[in-house]
Amino acid sequence: MSATVEAQPQPSAPVQAAYSYCEAVTGQQARNFAYGIRLLPTEKRQAMSALYAFSRRVDDIGDGTLAPEAKRERLEATRVLLDRVRAGEVDEDDTDPVAVALVDSARRFPIPLGGLDELIDGVLMDVRGATYETWDDLKVYCRCVAGAIGRISLGVFGTQPGAAGADRAPEYADTLGLALQLTNILRDVREDAGNGRTYLPSDDLAKFGCGDGFGSDTMPEGSDFAGLVHFEVRRARALFAEGYRLLPMLDRRSGACVAAMAGIYRRLLDRIERDPEAVLRGRVSLPGREKAYVAVRGLSGLDTRHIARRTVRRRA
Repeated sequence: MSATVEAQPQPSAPVQAAYSYCEAVTGQQARNFAYGIRLLPTEKRQAMSALYAFSRRVDDIGDGTLAPEAKRERLEATRVLLDRVRAGEVDEDDTDPVAVALVDSARRFPIPLGGLDELIDGVLMDVRGATYETWDDLKVYCRCVAGAIGRISLGVFGTQPGAAGADRAPEYADTLGLALQLTNILRDVREDAGNGRTYLPSDDLAKFGCGDGFGSDTMPEGSDFAGLVHFEVRRARALFAEGYRLLPMLDRRSGACVAAMAGIYRRLLDRIERDPEAVLRGRVSLPGREKAYVAVRGLSGLDTRHIARRTVRRRA
């Protein structure tokens, strides 16, 4: 998958307006994602905004207040729209700006749109109230809602011509998505519990005496919530370490985008590790200045160079 994309004509006024809408959605709703995509050149930034806006629509259906059957109907209608996008059957003057922008993005970049079908499948798992007994079970869900997004994004980023091991880039993008999703799950355990959802594997919950869930800001006597969190943090760190091998395969600005987004989540993971029970008291987040620092660090290429050196040492 080459990073080189042939020169394309500028989007028409209706398509540009559709992209502007998607970028507005991204800026308003993607608190962490937006910091990374700001580092991309215009065409890639617009395509990533279109992908985000479509994904946000799917997530909002799953997280909304509709009855389960109504959610399923809305999600299947969204899949029908995706089929129209895939077939190029959405005109540039269509009333749905997200579909217009996504069609144009798919024409400009080799985006594997099937990943958005996987996202819909994952949200349908939420609608059904799926629970997960083992990490292998949870990985199926994480691959749908996050790993697939990593692979789709790689279609926009591309890999540098001649990049060593580039055939494994989709695998690393998928793994990085899993790392981000597991971090999300740890951050949101209390909020998800309030919505009747538990994502952490029941095997892990039982191991640490946390099977009663996370309905309050304190855990029952005898449970080892900190142990549970530290166990999952180690799992997430291993996923980050593997997924970060994608960075040297990307061009500078795409690598900066990925390093910024992943770096924000790694710092969230650090905070959660230092104070596990903070996630029971409320959502753990980073201040804007720290996110900006991570973005600048990504643009400097420090993480990419570190990973590249470590990869060379492994091969030596």
